[in-house]
Amino acid sequence: MSHLEDIRAKSRFRDLFEGQFQHAAIAAFMAIGACSLLVRVEDGPWYLLLNSIVWAKIAIILAIVHQALVAGVFRLQLYKNWMSKRFGERDMQVWAGIFLPLLIARPLAVLLTGLSDRTPITGYNTLEVILGVALLGAAVYGMHSVLVYFTLPRALGGDHFRDEYAEMPMVKKGIFKYVDNGMYSVVFLGLTGIALICGSWNALVVALFQHAYIWVHMYCTETPDMRRIYGGRADVEERSEA
Repeated sequence: MSHLEDIRAKSRFRDLFEGQFQHAAIAAFMAIGACSLLVRVEDGPWYLLLNSIVWAKIAIILAIVHQALVAGVFRLQLYKNWMSKRFGERDMQVWAGIFLPLLIARPLAVLLTGLSDRTPITGYNTLEVILGVALLGAAVYGMHSVLVYFTLPRALGGDHFRDEYAEMPMVKKGIFKYVDNGMYSVVFLGLTGIALICGSWNALVVALFQHAYIWVHMYCTETPDMRRIYGGRADVEERSEA
């Protein structure tokens, strides 16, 4: 019996929901708080028929839907082998086809919020652009490290699907020489970089919401999952990035 099969054999129904009530409550409070910080500009520009407030709320909802979906798939796959039973060897391909478009849509929603917003952040536009470019550069380097060294299958949560991914060693190249969780720590800084380059307050609110909210996912969903998959191993790292 493989390690994942052993986890599934010993799992209980309530394991599916570990941390998820806290996840839902924190997400609700964070979303309410973020929406309260948005500033409406009556004569602001519209992009694709929507103003910045609408784009900002779409970006917030998108993040919540994305992370809720990830939590659901991770738990169902880890404890019930749900994706593999339905899609066989194509399970991770199907999951990538669902996950990646939603991931790509998140920075696009931040960008559209910024392009349709005239609410300034500090008024020091040059400094904002310089800092934004620096953060965006760090994010690009972080994503390069994730794709080249960590690899996409592991970033998609491969350790919930295959024992082979859980047995891989820690990555200590690229951004992972400096931080264990390159995706959440560094790549998500690119969202703030986009907001700063746009000089948009509403985009900044959305970017900070998305970055903070990914850590809610980390602690409410991935941390309990990693305890099940890796137990007390000293080399537990960021096996899942979604």
